[in-house]
Amino acid sequence: MPRLKRVLIVTVTVVAVLATVLGAAATWLYAGADVSTAGTRFSRALVIPPLAEPTVAADGTKVFDLTMQSGRKEFAAGKKSTTWGFNGAHLGPTLRAQRGDKVKVRIKNTLDERSTVHWHGMHLPARMDGGPHQMVAPGATWTPEWTVDQPAASLWYHPHPHGKTAQHVQRGLAGMFLLDDDVSAPLALPKTYGVDDLPVMVQDVTLDGGKLDFDRRLLRNTGFLGERTMVNGTLDPYRRVSDELIRLRLLNASTARIYDFGFSDDRPFSMIATDGGLREEPLRLDRLKLSPGERAEIVVRMEPGERAVLRSFPHEGYGSSWQRRFAGGDDTFDILELRADKTLRPSPELPSALAEPEVPDGSDSVRERYFGLVTSSINGREMKMDRIDLTVTRGTAETWTVRNEHGTPHNFHVHDVQFRILEIDGRQPPPELRGAKDTVYVPPNTTVKLAMRFDGPADPNTPYMYHCHLLYHEDLGMMGQFVVVEKGQKAGTVGAPDSHTGH
Repeated sequence: MPRLKRVLIVTVTVVAVLATVLGAAATWLYAGADVSTAGTRFSRALVIPPLAEPTVAADGTKVFDLTMQSGRKEFAAGKKSTTWGFNGAHLGPTLRAQRGDKVKVRIKNTLDERSTVHWHGMHLPARMDGGPHQMVAPGATWTPEWTVDQPAASLWYHPHPHGKTAQHVQRGLAGMFLLDDDVSAPLALPKTYGVDDLPVMVQDVTLDGGKLDFDRRLLRNTGFLGERTMVNGTLDPYRRVSDELIRLRLLNASTARIYDFGFSDDRPFSMIATDGGLREEPLRLDRLKLSPGERAEIVVRMEPGERAVLRSFPHEGYGSSWQRRFAGGDDTFDILELRADKTLRPSPELPSALAEPEVPDGSDSVRERYFGLVTSSINGREMKMDRIDLTVTRGTAETWTVRNEHGTPHNFHVHDVQFRILEIDGRQPPPELRGAKDTVYVPPNTTVKLAMRFDGPADPNTPYMYHCHLLYHEDLGMMGQFVVVEKGQKAGTVGAPDSHTGH
């Protein structure tokens, strides 16, 4: 009995010590997991990506050239990082086209590995979509072409290789693709690119000795979360402005981080567009949450000589406090400083009416589908390149119910279409989510209902993707694929991805 008593005492002591150590470690990890760059000294002029100048073919097609290449970029003084970019060392030019334009993009891959270019938010044939089935081999050229047939919007382009999307985007392969149309042209909106109409591609980064470091830290189950942010590849950026109203085309180009945008002085701004284009009317806000891949256009009013800091604030929507802390919800980032000149050009007031979204309202849906999101799978299945998960009929509308079935944040992106959010947990979505969308944030244990129409063209052998746009999750297999077919037609066979070699 004395021996047993000693064993019990030792056991209880060891367990207590282990519990104390583990508790102290958890407390230490939790206490050090949040990040703040509030009070940033903005020291670098914001780089505005150049507008790509297309050539015009005899039939009127606008032809753009993009070269995927490696390079070296100095993010911090005296320290250069190896990066990738389009037509340069890092990121890419802004492409621009009008509704009705025929466009062609000649994409040359000079990297030492295969990649691809996906036109995020674009309505176009599946074989031109740039998903994981349209790979471009090293030394090869791929030339997708299509006719732009959708409203004015702020879209973007980025790689989509299965299993490596996050890595390729982090290295710098991304750019914006702006669309114009006859509805937006006469509206009194800020529209001089780089002057009162600014692209704002926000990415988070970590610098190790001045070089980019994309290691995923302990307990970061949403993916990589950086310690700083940059805009258009510029750290600590400021922009001098000379107009009373400034339009910011916000793009969350990060791979996992969710931002809650606002201004450090809580000034209001007007939201004028969602992922898929202009809202019906401007919406007055002081906060706007965007998950990876989402876009929004906002207009802010400036006073002569003042400075306004675009900030990402701590925010809810992560489930538990533990998940919020380790998924970045407690973090604060000063992102961009606007510096107004002492004299500003007058800007007309924003119009009270903008544009009608061209998305279905669910009343004509012919089918409902369910998508259960769990890290690395959708409806319990990981992505398989040779498996078609869904077949949809061209010209029909459907309602998709998407539920985050566990405690990790996710979002949901559908290729080719713009959708309308009908409900969030059975309730009408907030005003900022009532426009045309192609990506939606789905917090833990939350259900969203989406209405979308599939206008084709039909292609039973070439799929589009749907997936979580927290790219670490996508790369783990949280993705599926669907084909669009004519009525009565069956899905074909999807094989291994093509490696384009010069068509």
